[in-house]
Amino acid sequence: MELVFISIALGALAIVYGFVTSRQVLSADPGNEKMQEIAAAIQEGAQAYLKRQYTTIAIVGVVVAVLVGVFLGIIPVIGFIIGAILSGVAGFIGMNISVRSNLRTAAAAMKGLQEGLTLAFRAGAITGMLVAGLALLAIAVFFWYLTGPAGYAPNSREVIDGLVGLAFGASLISIFARLGGGIFTKAADVGADLVGKVEAGIPEDDPRNPAVIADNVGDNVGDCAGMAADLFETYVVTVGATMVLTALLLGSMLGDLLLPMMAMPLLIGGACIVTSIIGTYFVRLGNGTNVMGAMYKGFLVTAVLSIPLIYVVMQYALGSVGTDMSTVLNAGTDMVQFTGMDLFICAVIGLLLTFIIIWITEYYTGTGFRPVRSIAKASETGHGTNVIQGLAISLESTALPTLAIVAAIIGAYQLAGLMGLAFAATSMLALAGMVVALDAYGPVTDNAGGIAEMAGLDQSVRDKTDALDAVGNTTKAVTKGYAIGSAGLAALVLFAAYTADLREFFPEANVNFSLENPYVIVGLLLGALLPYLFGAMGMTAVGRAAGDVVIDVREQFREKPGIMDYSEKPDYARTVDLVTKAAIKEMIIPSLLPVLAPVAVYFVITMIAGQSEGFAALGALLLGVIVGGLFLALSMTAGGGAWDNAKKYIEDGNHGGKGSEAHKAAVTGDTVGDPYKDTAGPAVNPMIKITNIVALLLLAALAGHGG
Repeated sequence: MELVFISIALGALAIVYGFVTSRQVLSADPGNEKMQEIAAAIQEGAQAYLKRQYTTIAIVGVVVAVLVGVFLGIIPVIGFIIGAILSGVAGFIGMNISVRSNLRTAAAAMKGLQEGLTLAFRAGAITGMLVAGLALLAIAVFFWYLTGPAGYAPNSREVIDGLVGLAFGASLISIFARLGGGIFTKAADVGADLVGKVEAGIPEDDPRNPAVIADNVGDNVGDCAGMAADLFETYVVTVGATMVLTALLLGSMLGDLLLPMMAMPLLIGGACIVTSIIGTYFVRLGNGTNVMGAMYKGFLVTAVLSIPLIYVVMQYALGSVGTDMSTVLNAGTDMVQFTGMDLFICAVIGLLLTFIIIWITEYYTGTGFRPVRSIAKASETGHGTNVIQGLAISLESTALPTLAIVAAIIGAYQLAGLMGLAFAATSMLALAGMVVALDAYGPVTDNAGGIAEMAGLDQSVRDKTDALDAVGNTTKAVTKGYAIGSAGLAALVLFAAYTADLREFFPEANVNFSLENPYVIVGLLLGALLPYLFGAMGMTAVGRAAGDVVIDVREQFREKPGIMDYSEKPDYARTVDLVTKAAIKEMIIPSLLPVLAPVAVYFVITMIAGQSEGFAALGALLLGVIVGGLFLALSMTAGGGAWDNAKKYIEDGNHGGKGSEAHKAAVTGDTVGDPYKDTAGPAVNPMIKITNIVALLLLAALAGHGG
């Protein structure tokens, strides 16, 4: 238990860091009265949205919790409730810090670029460390309770089902938060751009635009609260899946080594919390003005320091039962022998994959590289060519990340089989604290720029917030790439747990996953279909809600002609309320799709062809979701980010600058890309994992582990 207590202490360290740093951030200068008035409107809108969203989610959550309790028993339902509540808490904290840091970042930017960067990144780091700390504490404390006071063996069904229930709770809340927040932010953004920029010809974040407050609210509830819940869920799912896989594959073979092996993912997460905290203090400009370089400095320090510290904690875990890194642990059911050193190398592979995916995503979304500039160039010849080139880049952007993930899978599997994949995925997610910090920085700087514009601050302040925001746009894109890549590996670990569960629960089923089995093909096709259907629902929801915003803004311009000469004020609250209602209504059905689809496919195929074929089709469905979802999510997030930054590249004075025909075409491309990168694409990430988790829970229910 000592190893688990160390993990709990390191998780608590992240919470302490978040609390102390939040005191520093919130004590900073909040700016003038006008800035505070604007920020208060953003805070009010964000809190109203989250309150309504979480009320709706709670109703669904209670129903699901009852079903989990009926079919699986008390331990999984306790895990589900813990995961659901803490996922919601992670999202709420992320939003709460963001909406209080935006005006302070704008005020800090009045003093200088470094001051603005420091405050914005610290605000992001608070969210990052709290997400990582809460996730680690959720798993470690629950695991301690189950294997300590409750007295269950680490590889018992109660522990395994409890960890899966914890992951399910986090996933269910995450998919609602990600999709609902994504619909809100992009409906407001698209509506504001179409009427404000294109029709009225007023700048972005102009206070005359009735949708401008809703747009700023959306940055927080989508990019901050949504991403916080998303990566909390991914962290819990990945670490929990690695522990479950260890118990399923090696539980009967390791003896005294089982508990240290199951605690290793917790220790890796704790070690990377320490290095992430250290890394936050290296995000500084130095003598230059390269904001992205300052971000990379902090990330590289975190990753490099993580390598020796992960080795130390793994050696310490094995040494706790008298072994070392050279000991052959066991072959497991996949018959691959490995040592502790092999697992450590797999963890290093995960860290390298994280860096590679972040670099590739920056290449496809940064303004200094070919993809974004090619879209900007295509904008010179019109709206159609902008969209064509943007779609081409979005398709192309799937190639390099896929090759990197394939190389990582082969390397990790060759070293340590399925356990190698699990440890590679775990080390990727262990960096979540720093990665969420990079992401949460984005909405803070975006809001800071909006507040500077609406408060009428000097142009020099807006120039600094624009420089910070341009990097924030890229950091939001690279963290989405990271989340999707890690989700792909995590889902493979979950699929391995599914096949291991099949062998344990239903050894007589003789499930045939051969491609000669037509039900396997059926499962693959249906699985690959799900992300596209899910994405279509998300895109359609944004289109409908954005259309409502367009109508509302046009009506306000007609009803209050004095808005344009500042003699009348827009009704910001009316637009915020409109978008809130639309997002809540639109998120329900798509979010239930990955929950219901695995259950429906299993029972339909079982009725047609028998239980073995039902299991085969369900397993194939999981693989189809992983493959189809990975490509779709990568394409959407990178393509949407490239469209957005192509518009910003033109606004910087290239290809005619603001107001040019190229700029108008780029706004169209950005409008298409917005729901790509901030609604449908990111929401596919939790959708992939929740489908796999539901399959694991279904197996447990069918095997009679409830009650």
